[in-house]
Amino acid sequence: MITTLVLWSHALAALLFGALASTRLRRPSGHWPHIAFVIALVTTSLWALAVAGIDSRDVATRIVASVRDIAWLGFMLALVRRDRAGNYALGAVYFVVMALAGTAALLAIVEQMGLDADALAAIESARTVLRMMGAVSGLVLVHHLYQAAPATRGGIRLVLLALAGMWSADLVVSGAVYFDARWAPMMIVANGAVMMGVATLLVVGVHRSGDWTLALSRPIAVRALSAVALILYAGITALATHIAGGYAGSHARAVQAAIVFGATATMLALLSTPWLRAWTKVKIAKHLFRHRYDYRAEWQRFTDTLGKPGGGAETLDTRVVQSIADLTDSPGGLLLVPDGASLGLGAAWNWIGAAEGLRHDALATYLARDARIVELDPVRAGTAPAEECASVPAWLRECSEAWAIVPLMHGGALVGAIVLARPPIDRALDWEDFDLLRVAGRQAASYLAEDRAHAALADAARFDEFNRRFAFILHDIKNLVSQLTLVARNAERHADNPDFRVDMVATLRDSSDRMNALLARLSQHGPVRGEPLQPLDVMAIVERVAIARQIQHPIVTQGGSASALGHAARLEQVLGQLIQNAVEASSADDPIFLSVEAAGDRVAIDVIDHGCGMAPGFVRDQLFRPFVSSKPAGFGIGAFEARQLVHAMGGSLEVVSREGEGTRFRILLPAVATASLRVAA
Repeated sequence: MITTLVLWSHALAALLFGALASTRLRRPSGHWPHIAFVIALVTTSLWALAVAGIDSRDVATRIVASVRDIAWLGFMLALVRRDRAGNYALGAVYFVVMALAGTAALLAIVEQMGLDADALAAIESARTVLRMMGAVSGLVLVHHLYQAAPATRGGIRLVLLALAGMWSADLVVSGAVYFDARWAPMMIVANGAVMMGVATLLVVGVHRSGDWTLALSRPIAVRALSAVALILYAGITALATHIAGGYAGSHARAVQAAIVFGATATMLALLSTPWLRAWTKVKIAKHLFRHRYDYRAEWQRFTDTLGKPGGGAETLDTRVVQSIADLTDSPGGLLLVPDGASLGLGAAWNWIGAAEGLRHDALATYLARDARIVELDPVRAGTAPAEECASVPAWLRECSEAWAIVPLMHGGALVGAIVLARPPIDRALDWEDFDLLRVAGRQAASYLAEDRAHAALADAARFDEFNRRFAFILHDIKNLVSQLTLVARNAERHADNPDFRVDMVATLRDSSDRMNALLARLSQHGPVRGEPLQPLDVMAIVERVAIARQIQHPIVTQGGSASALGHAARLEQVLGQLIQNAVEASSADDPIFLSVEAAGDRVAIDVIDHGCGMAPGFVRDQLFRPFVSSKPAGFGIGAFEARQLVHAMGGSLEVVSREGEGTRFRILLPAVATASLRVAA
């Protein structure tokens, strides 16, 4: 009875596959999918005839079954190659699965070589395992092709569903043979019925759509590779444990456990290795794709990192560094931001040992003019252009982890530069890297420029409010001065008591003088304009300010006489502001150090304390912004005004601060002359 059912079911399936193949032959086409489809139909018809007319266990039938699987895999590979976008990612996977089917056919031939019973059983078991692995791999590939098939191409999906049914039936039959051979005959009968249904689905599918086009993506390719690798791992492990069970004797269970444990530990160790993951990604991109990057996925990740919302998210500067570094799998990066005509240290992401306080004038000039991405390895080797080598600062050349410098250009202006750390898999940058980094750098630069424009607008709005309030204050004070002056004049004429009159006049005049002085100070608030710079004895001014402040806090001065260009009153005002900040940040017993020294063509005045210090983010983003203060009662204009006054004198103000260690403000003014240093307390 079972033999009859096997005969009729597979004979009818062979008839259906043969008829479909003949109809497709009448419609010739030069496309590979069509040719591969016809070949697969013919081999499937031959396999069904072999099962019906010979036996499913015959060597010829088993060989034809492997050929049938290879033919259908070839058809699916032809669909992948049909994609004119250049997606060849799954080719290697298909060849691996084809190799599984071919190995199963070779084992079927080996079984006919008159081996002993134990070897024959082992080979038969291995062949069955390979058949199951091939069926599961085929299902994985069908699943991913189904995802890639357009929804409007229903015919393709029907064909893929038919192939899924074919390999599902093969998996069930192979599983029945492997685990309990008693169920194998019934499964073979069911397989014949399934194959008739497969043929029916193929007939409907080919008549619904003849244009078999797919749109494969990198995630599909990576998932297919991962799934097939997992299948191979599981199949090899199962085969190894099966062989060990046949040859290890009484120790079989322990050996099998050791094999499973060792294979699992090895797989977990490999998966947890960052270097291996990076190496795998590079090899997949290099050998399976026409382009290194999946631009759609990279751009989505790039914009997602830049626009990450939430209060706990990193600052924009840090996100800019991370988004650029993620493109090349760099583990860290450093942002250099414009500081006048130079580049200074900005945000850092996973970067250790950044050089603080360094200025990069030549690098800023070079990047702003050429907007070139600088690859640092050729610079270190001396093979880069001479101007490029000269522009890279020494600390970057000496830092072996620094890999490339990406300029951030917006509207023709340099808004920053990113130093990328070397990726886990070291390689030279190619044209794809340069193109992608250049476009991403422009996008990131637009984010930074927009953020700075918003900050400038906010500052302008604060200044407008500040000026509006001062205008009201000035108006009120003027009215008050006018009233007090009038009272003083009336008192002089009408007071009867001479002593009272004298006291009242003196008091009113004193109040009037104070109000007028306040008006004068308020009217002159801001940098001096139009007043020429004068030579200053810097040490004398520093000592004068220190003596006036020593009653409030211990202050130590050191240095020698030095002459600089500036304004004495403004320099005293800057020093007073910086000393006040240092006093508020220090404990009562920690002295403040004032130092004067020559620094090339400039005179350096340092205000140093060992107080609480400031966070790098506060120094970078908020210290010199007006109306931003870390003190509860502070106005937030002291450091901003100090820098403005120093700039008005043709100098610059630098700051280096570390939390828990202290702060150093350095005033740099144009030098007139220098003298030998002396130390004074």
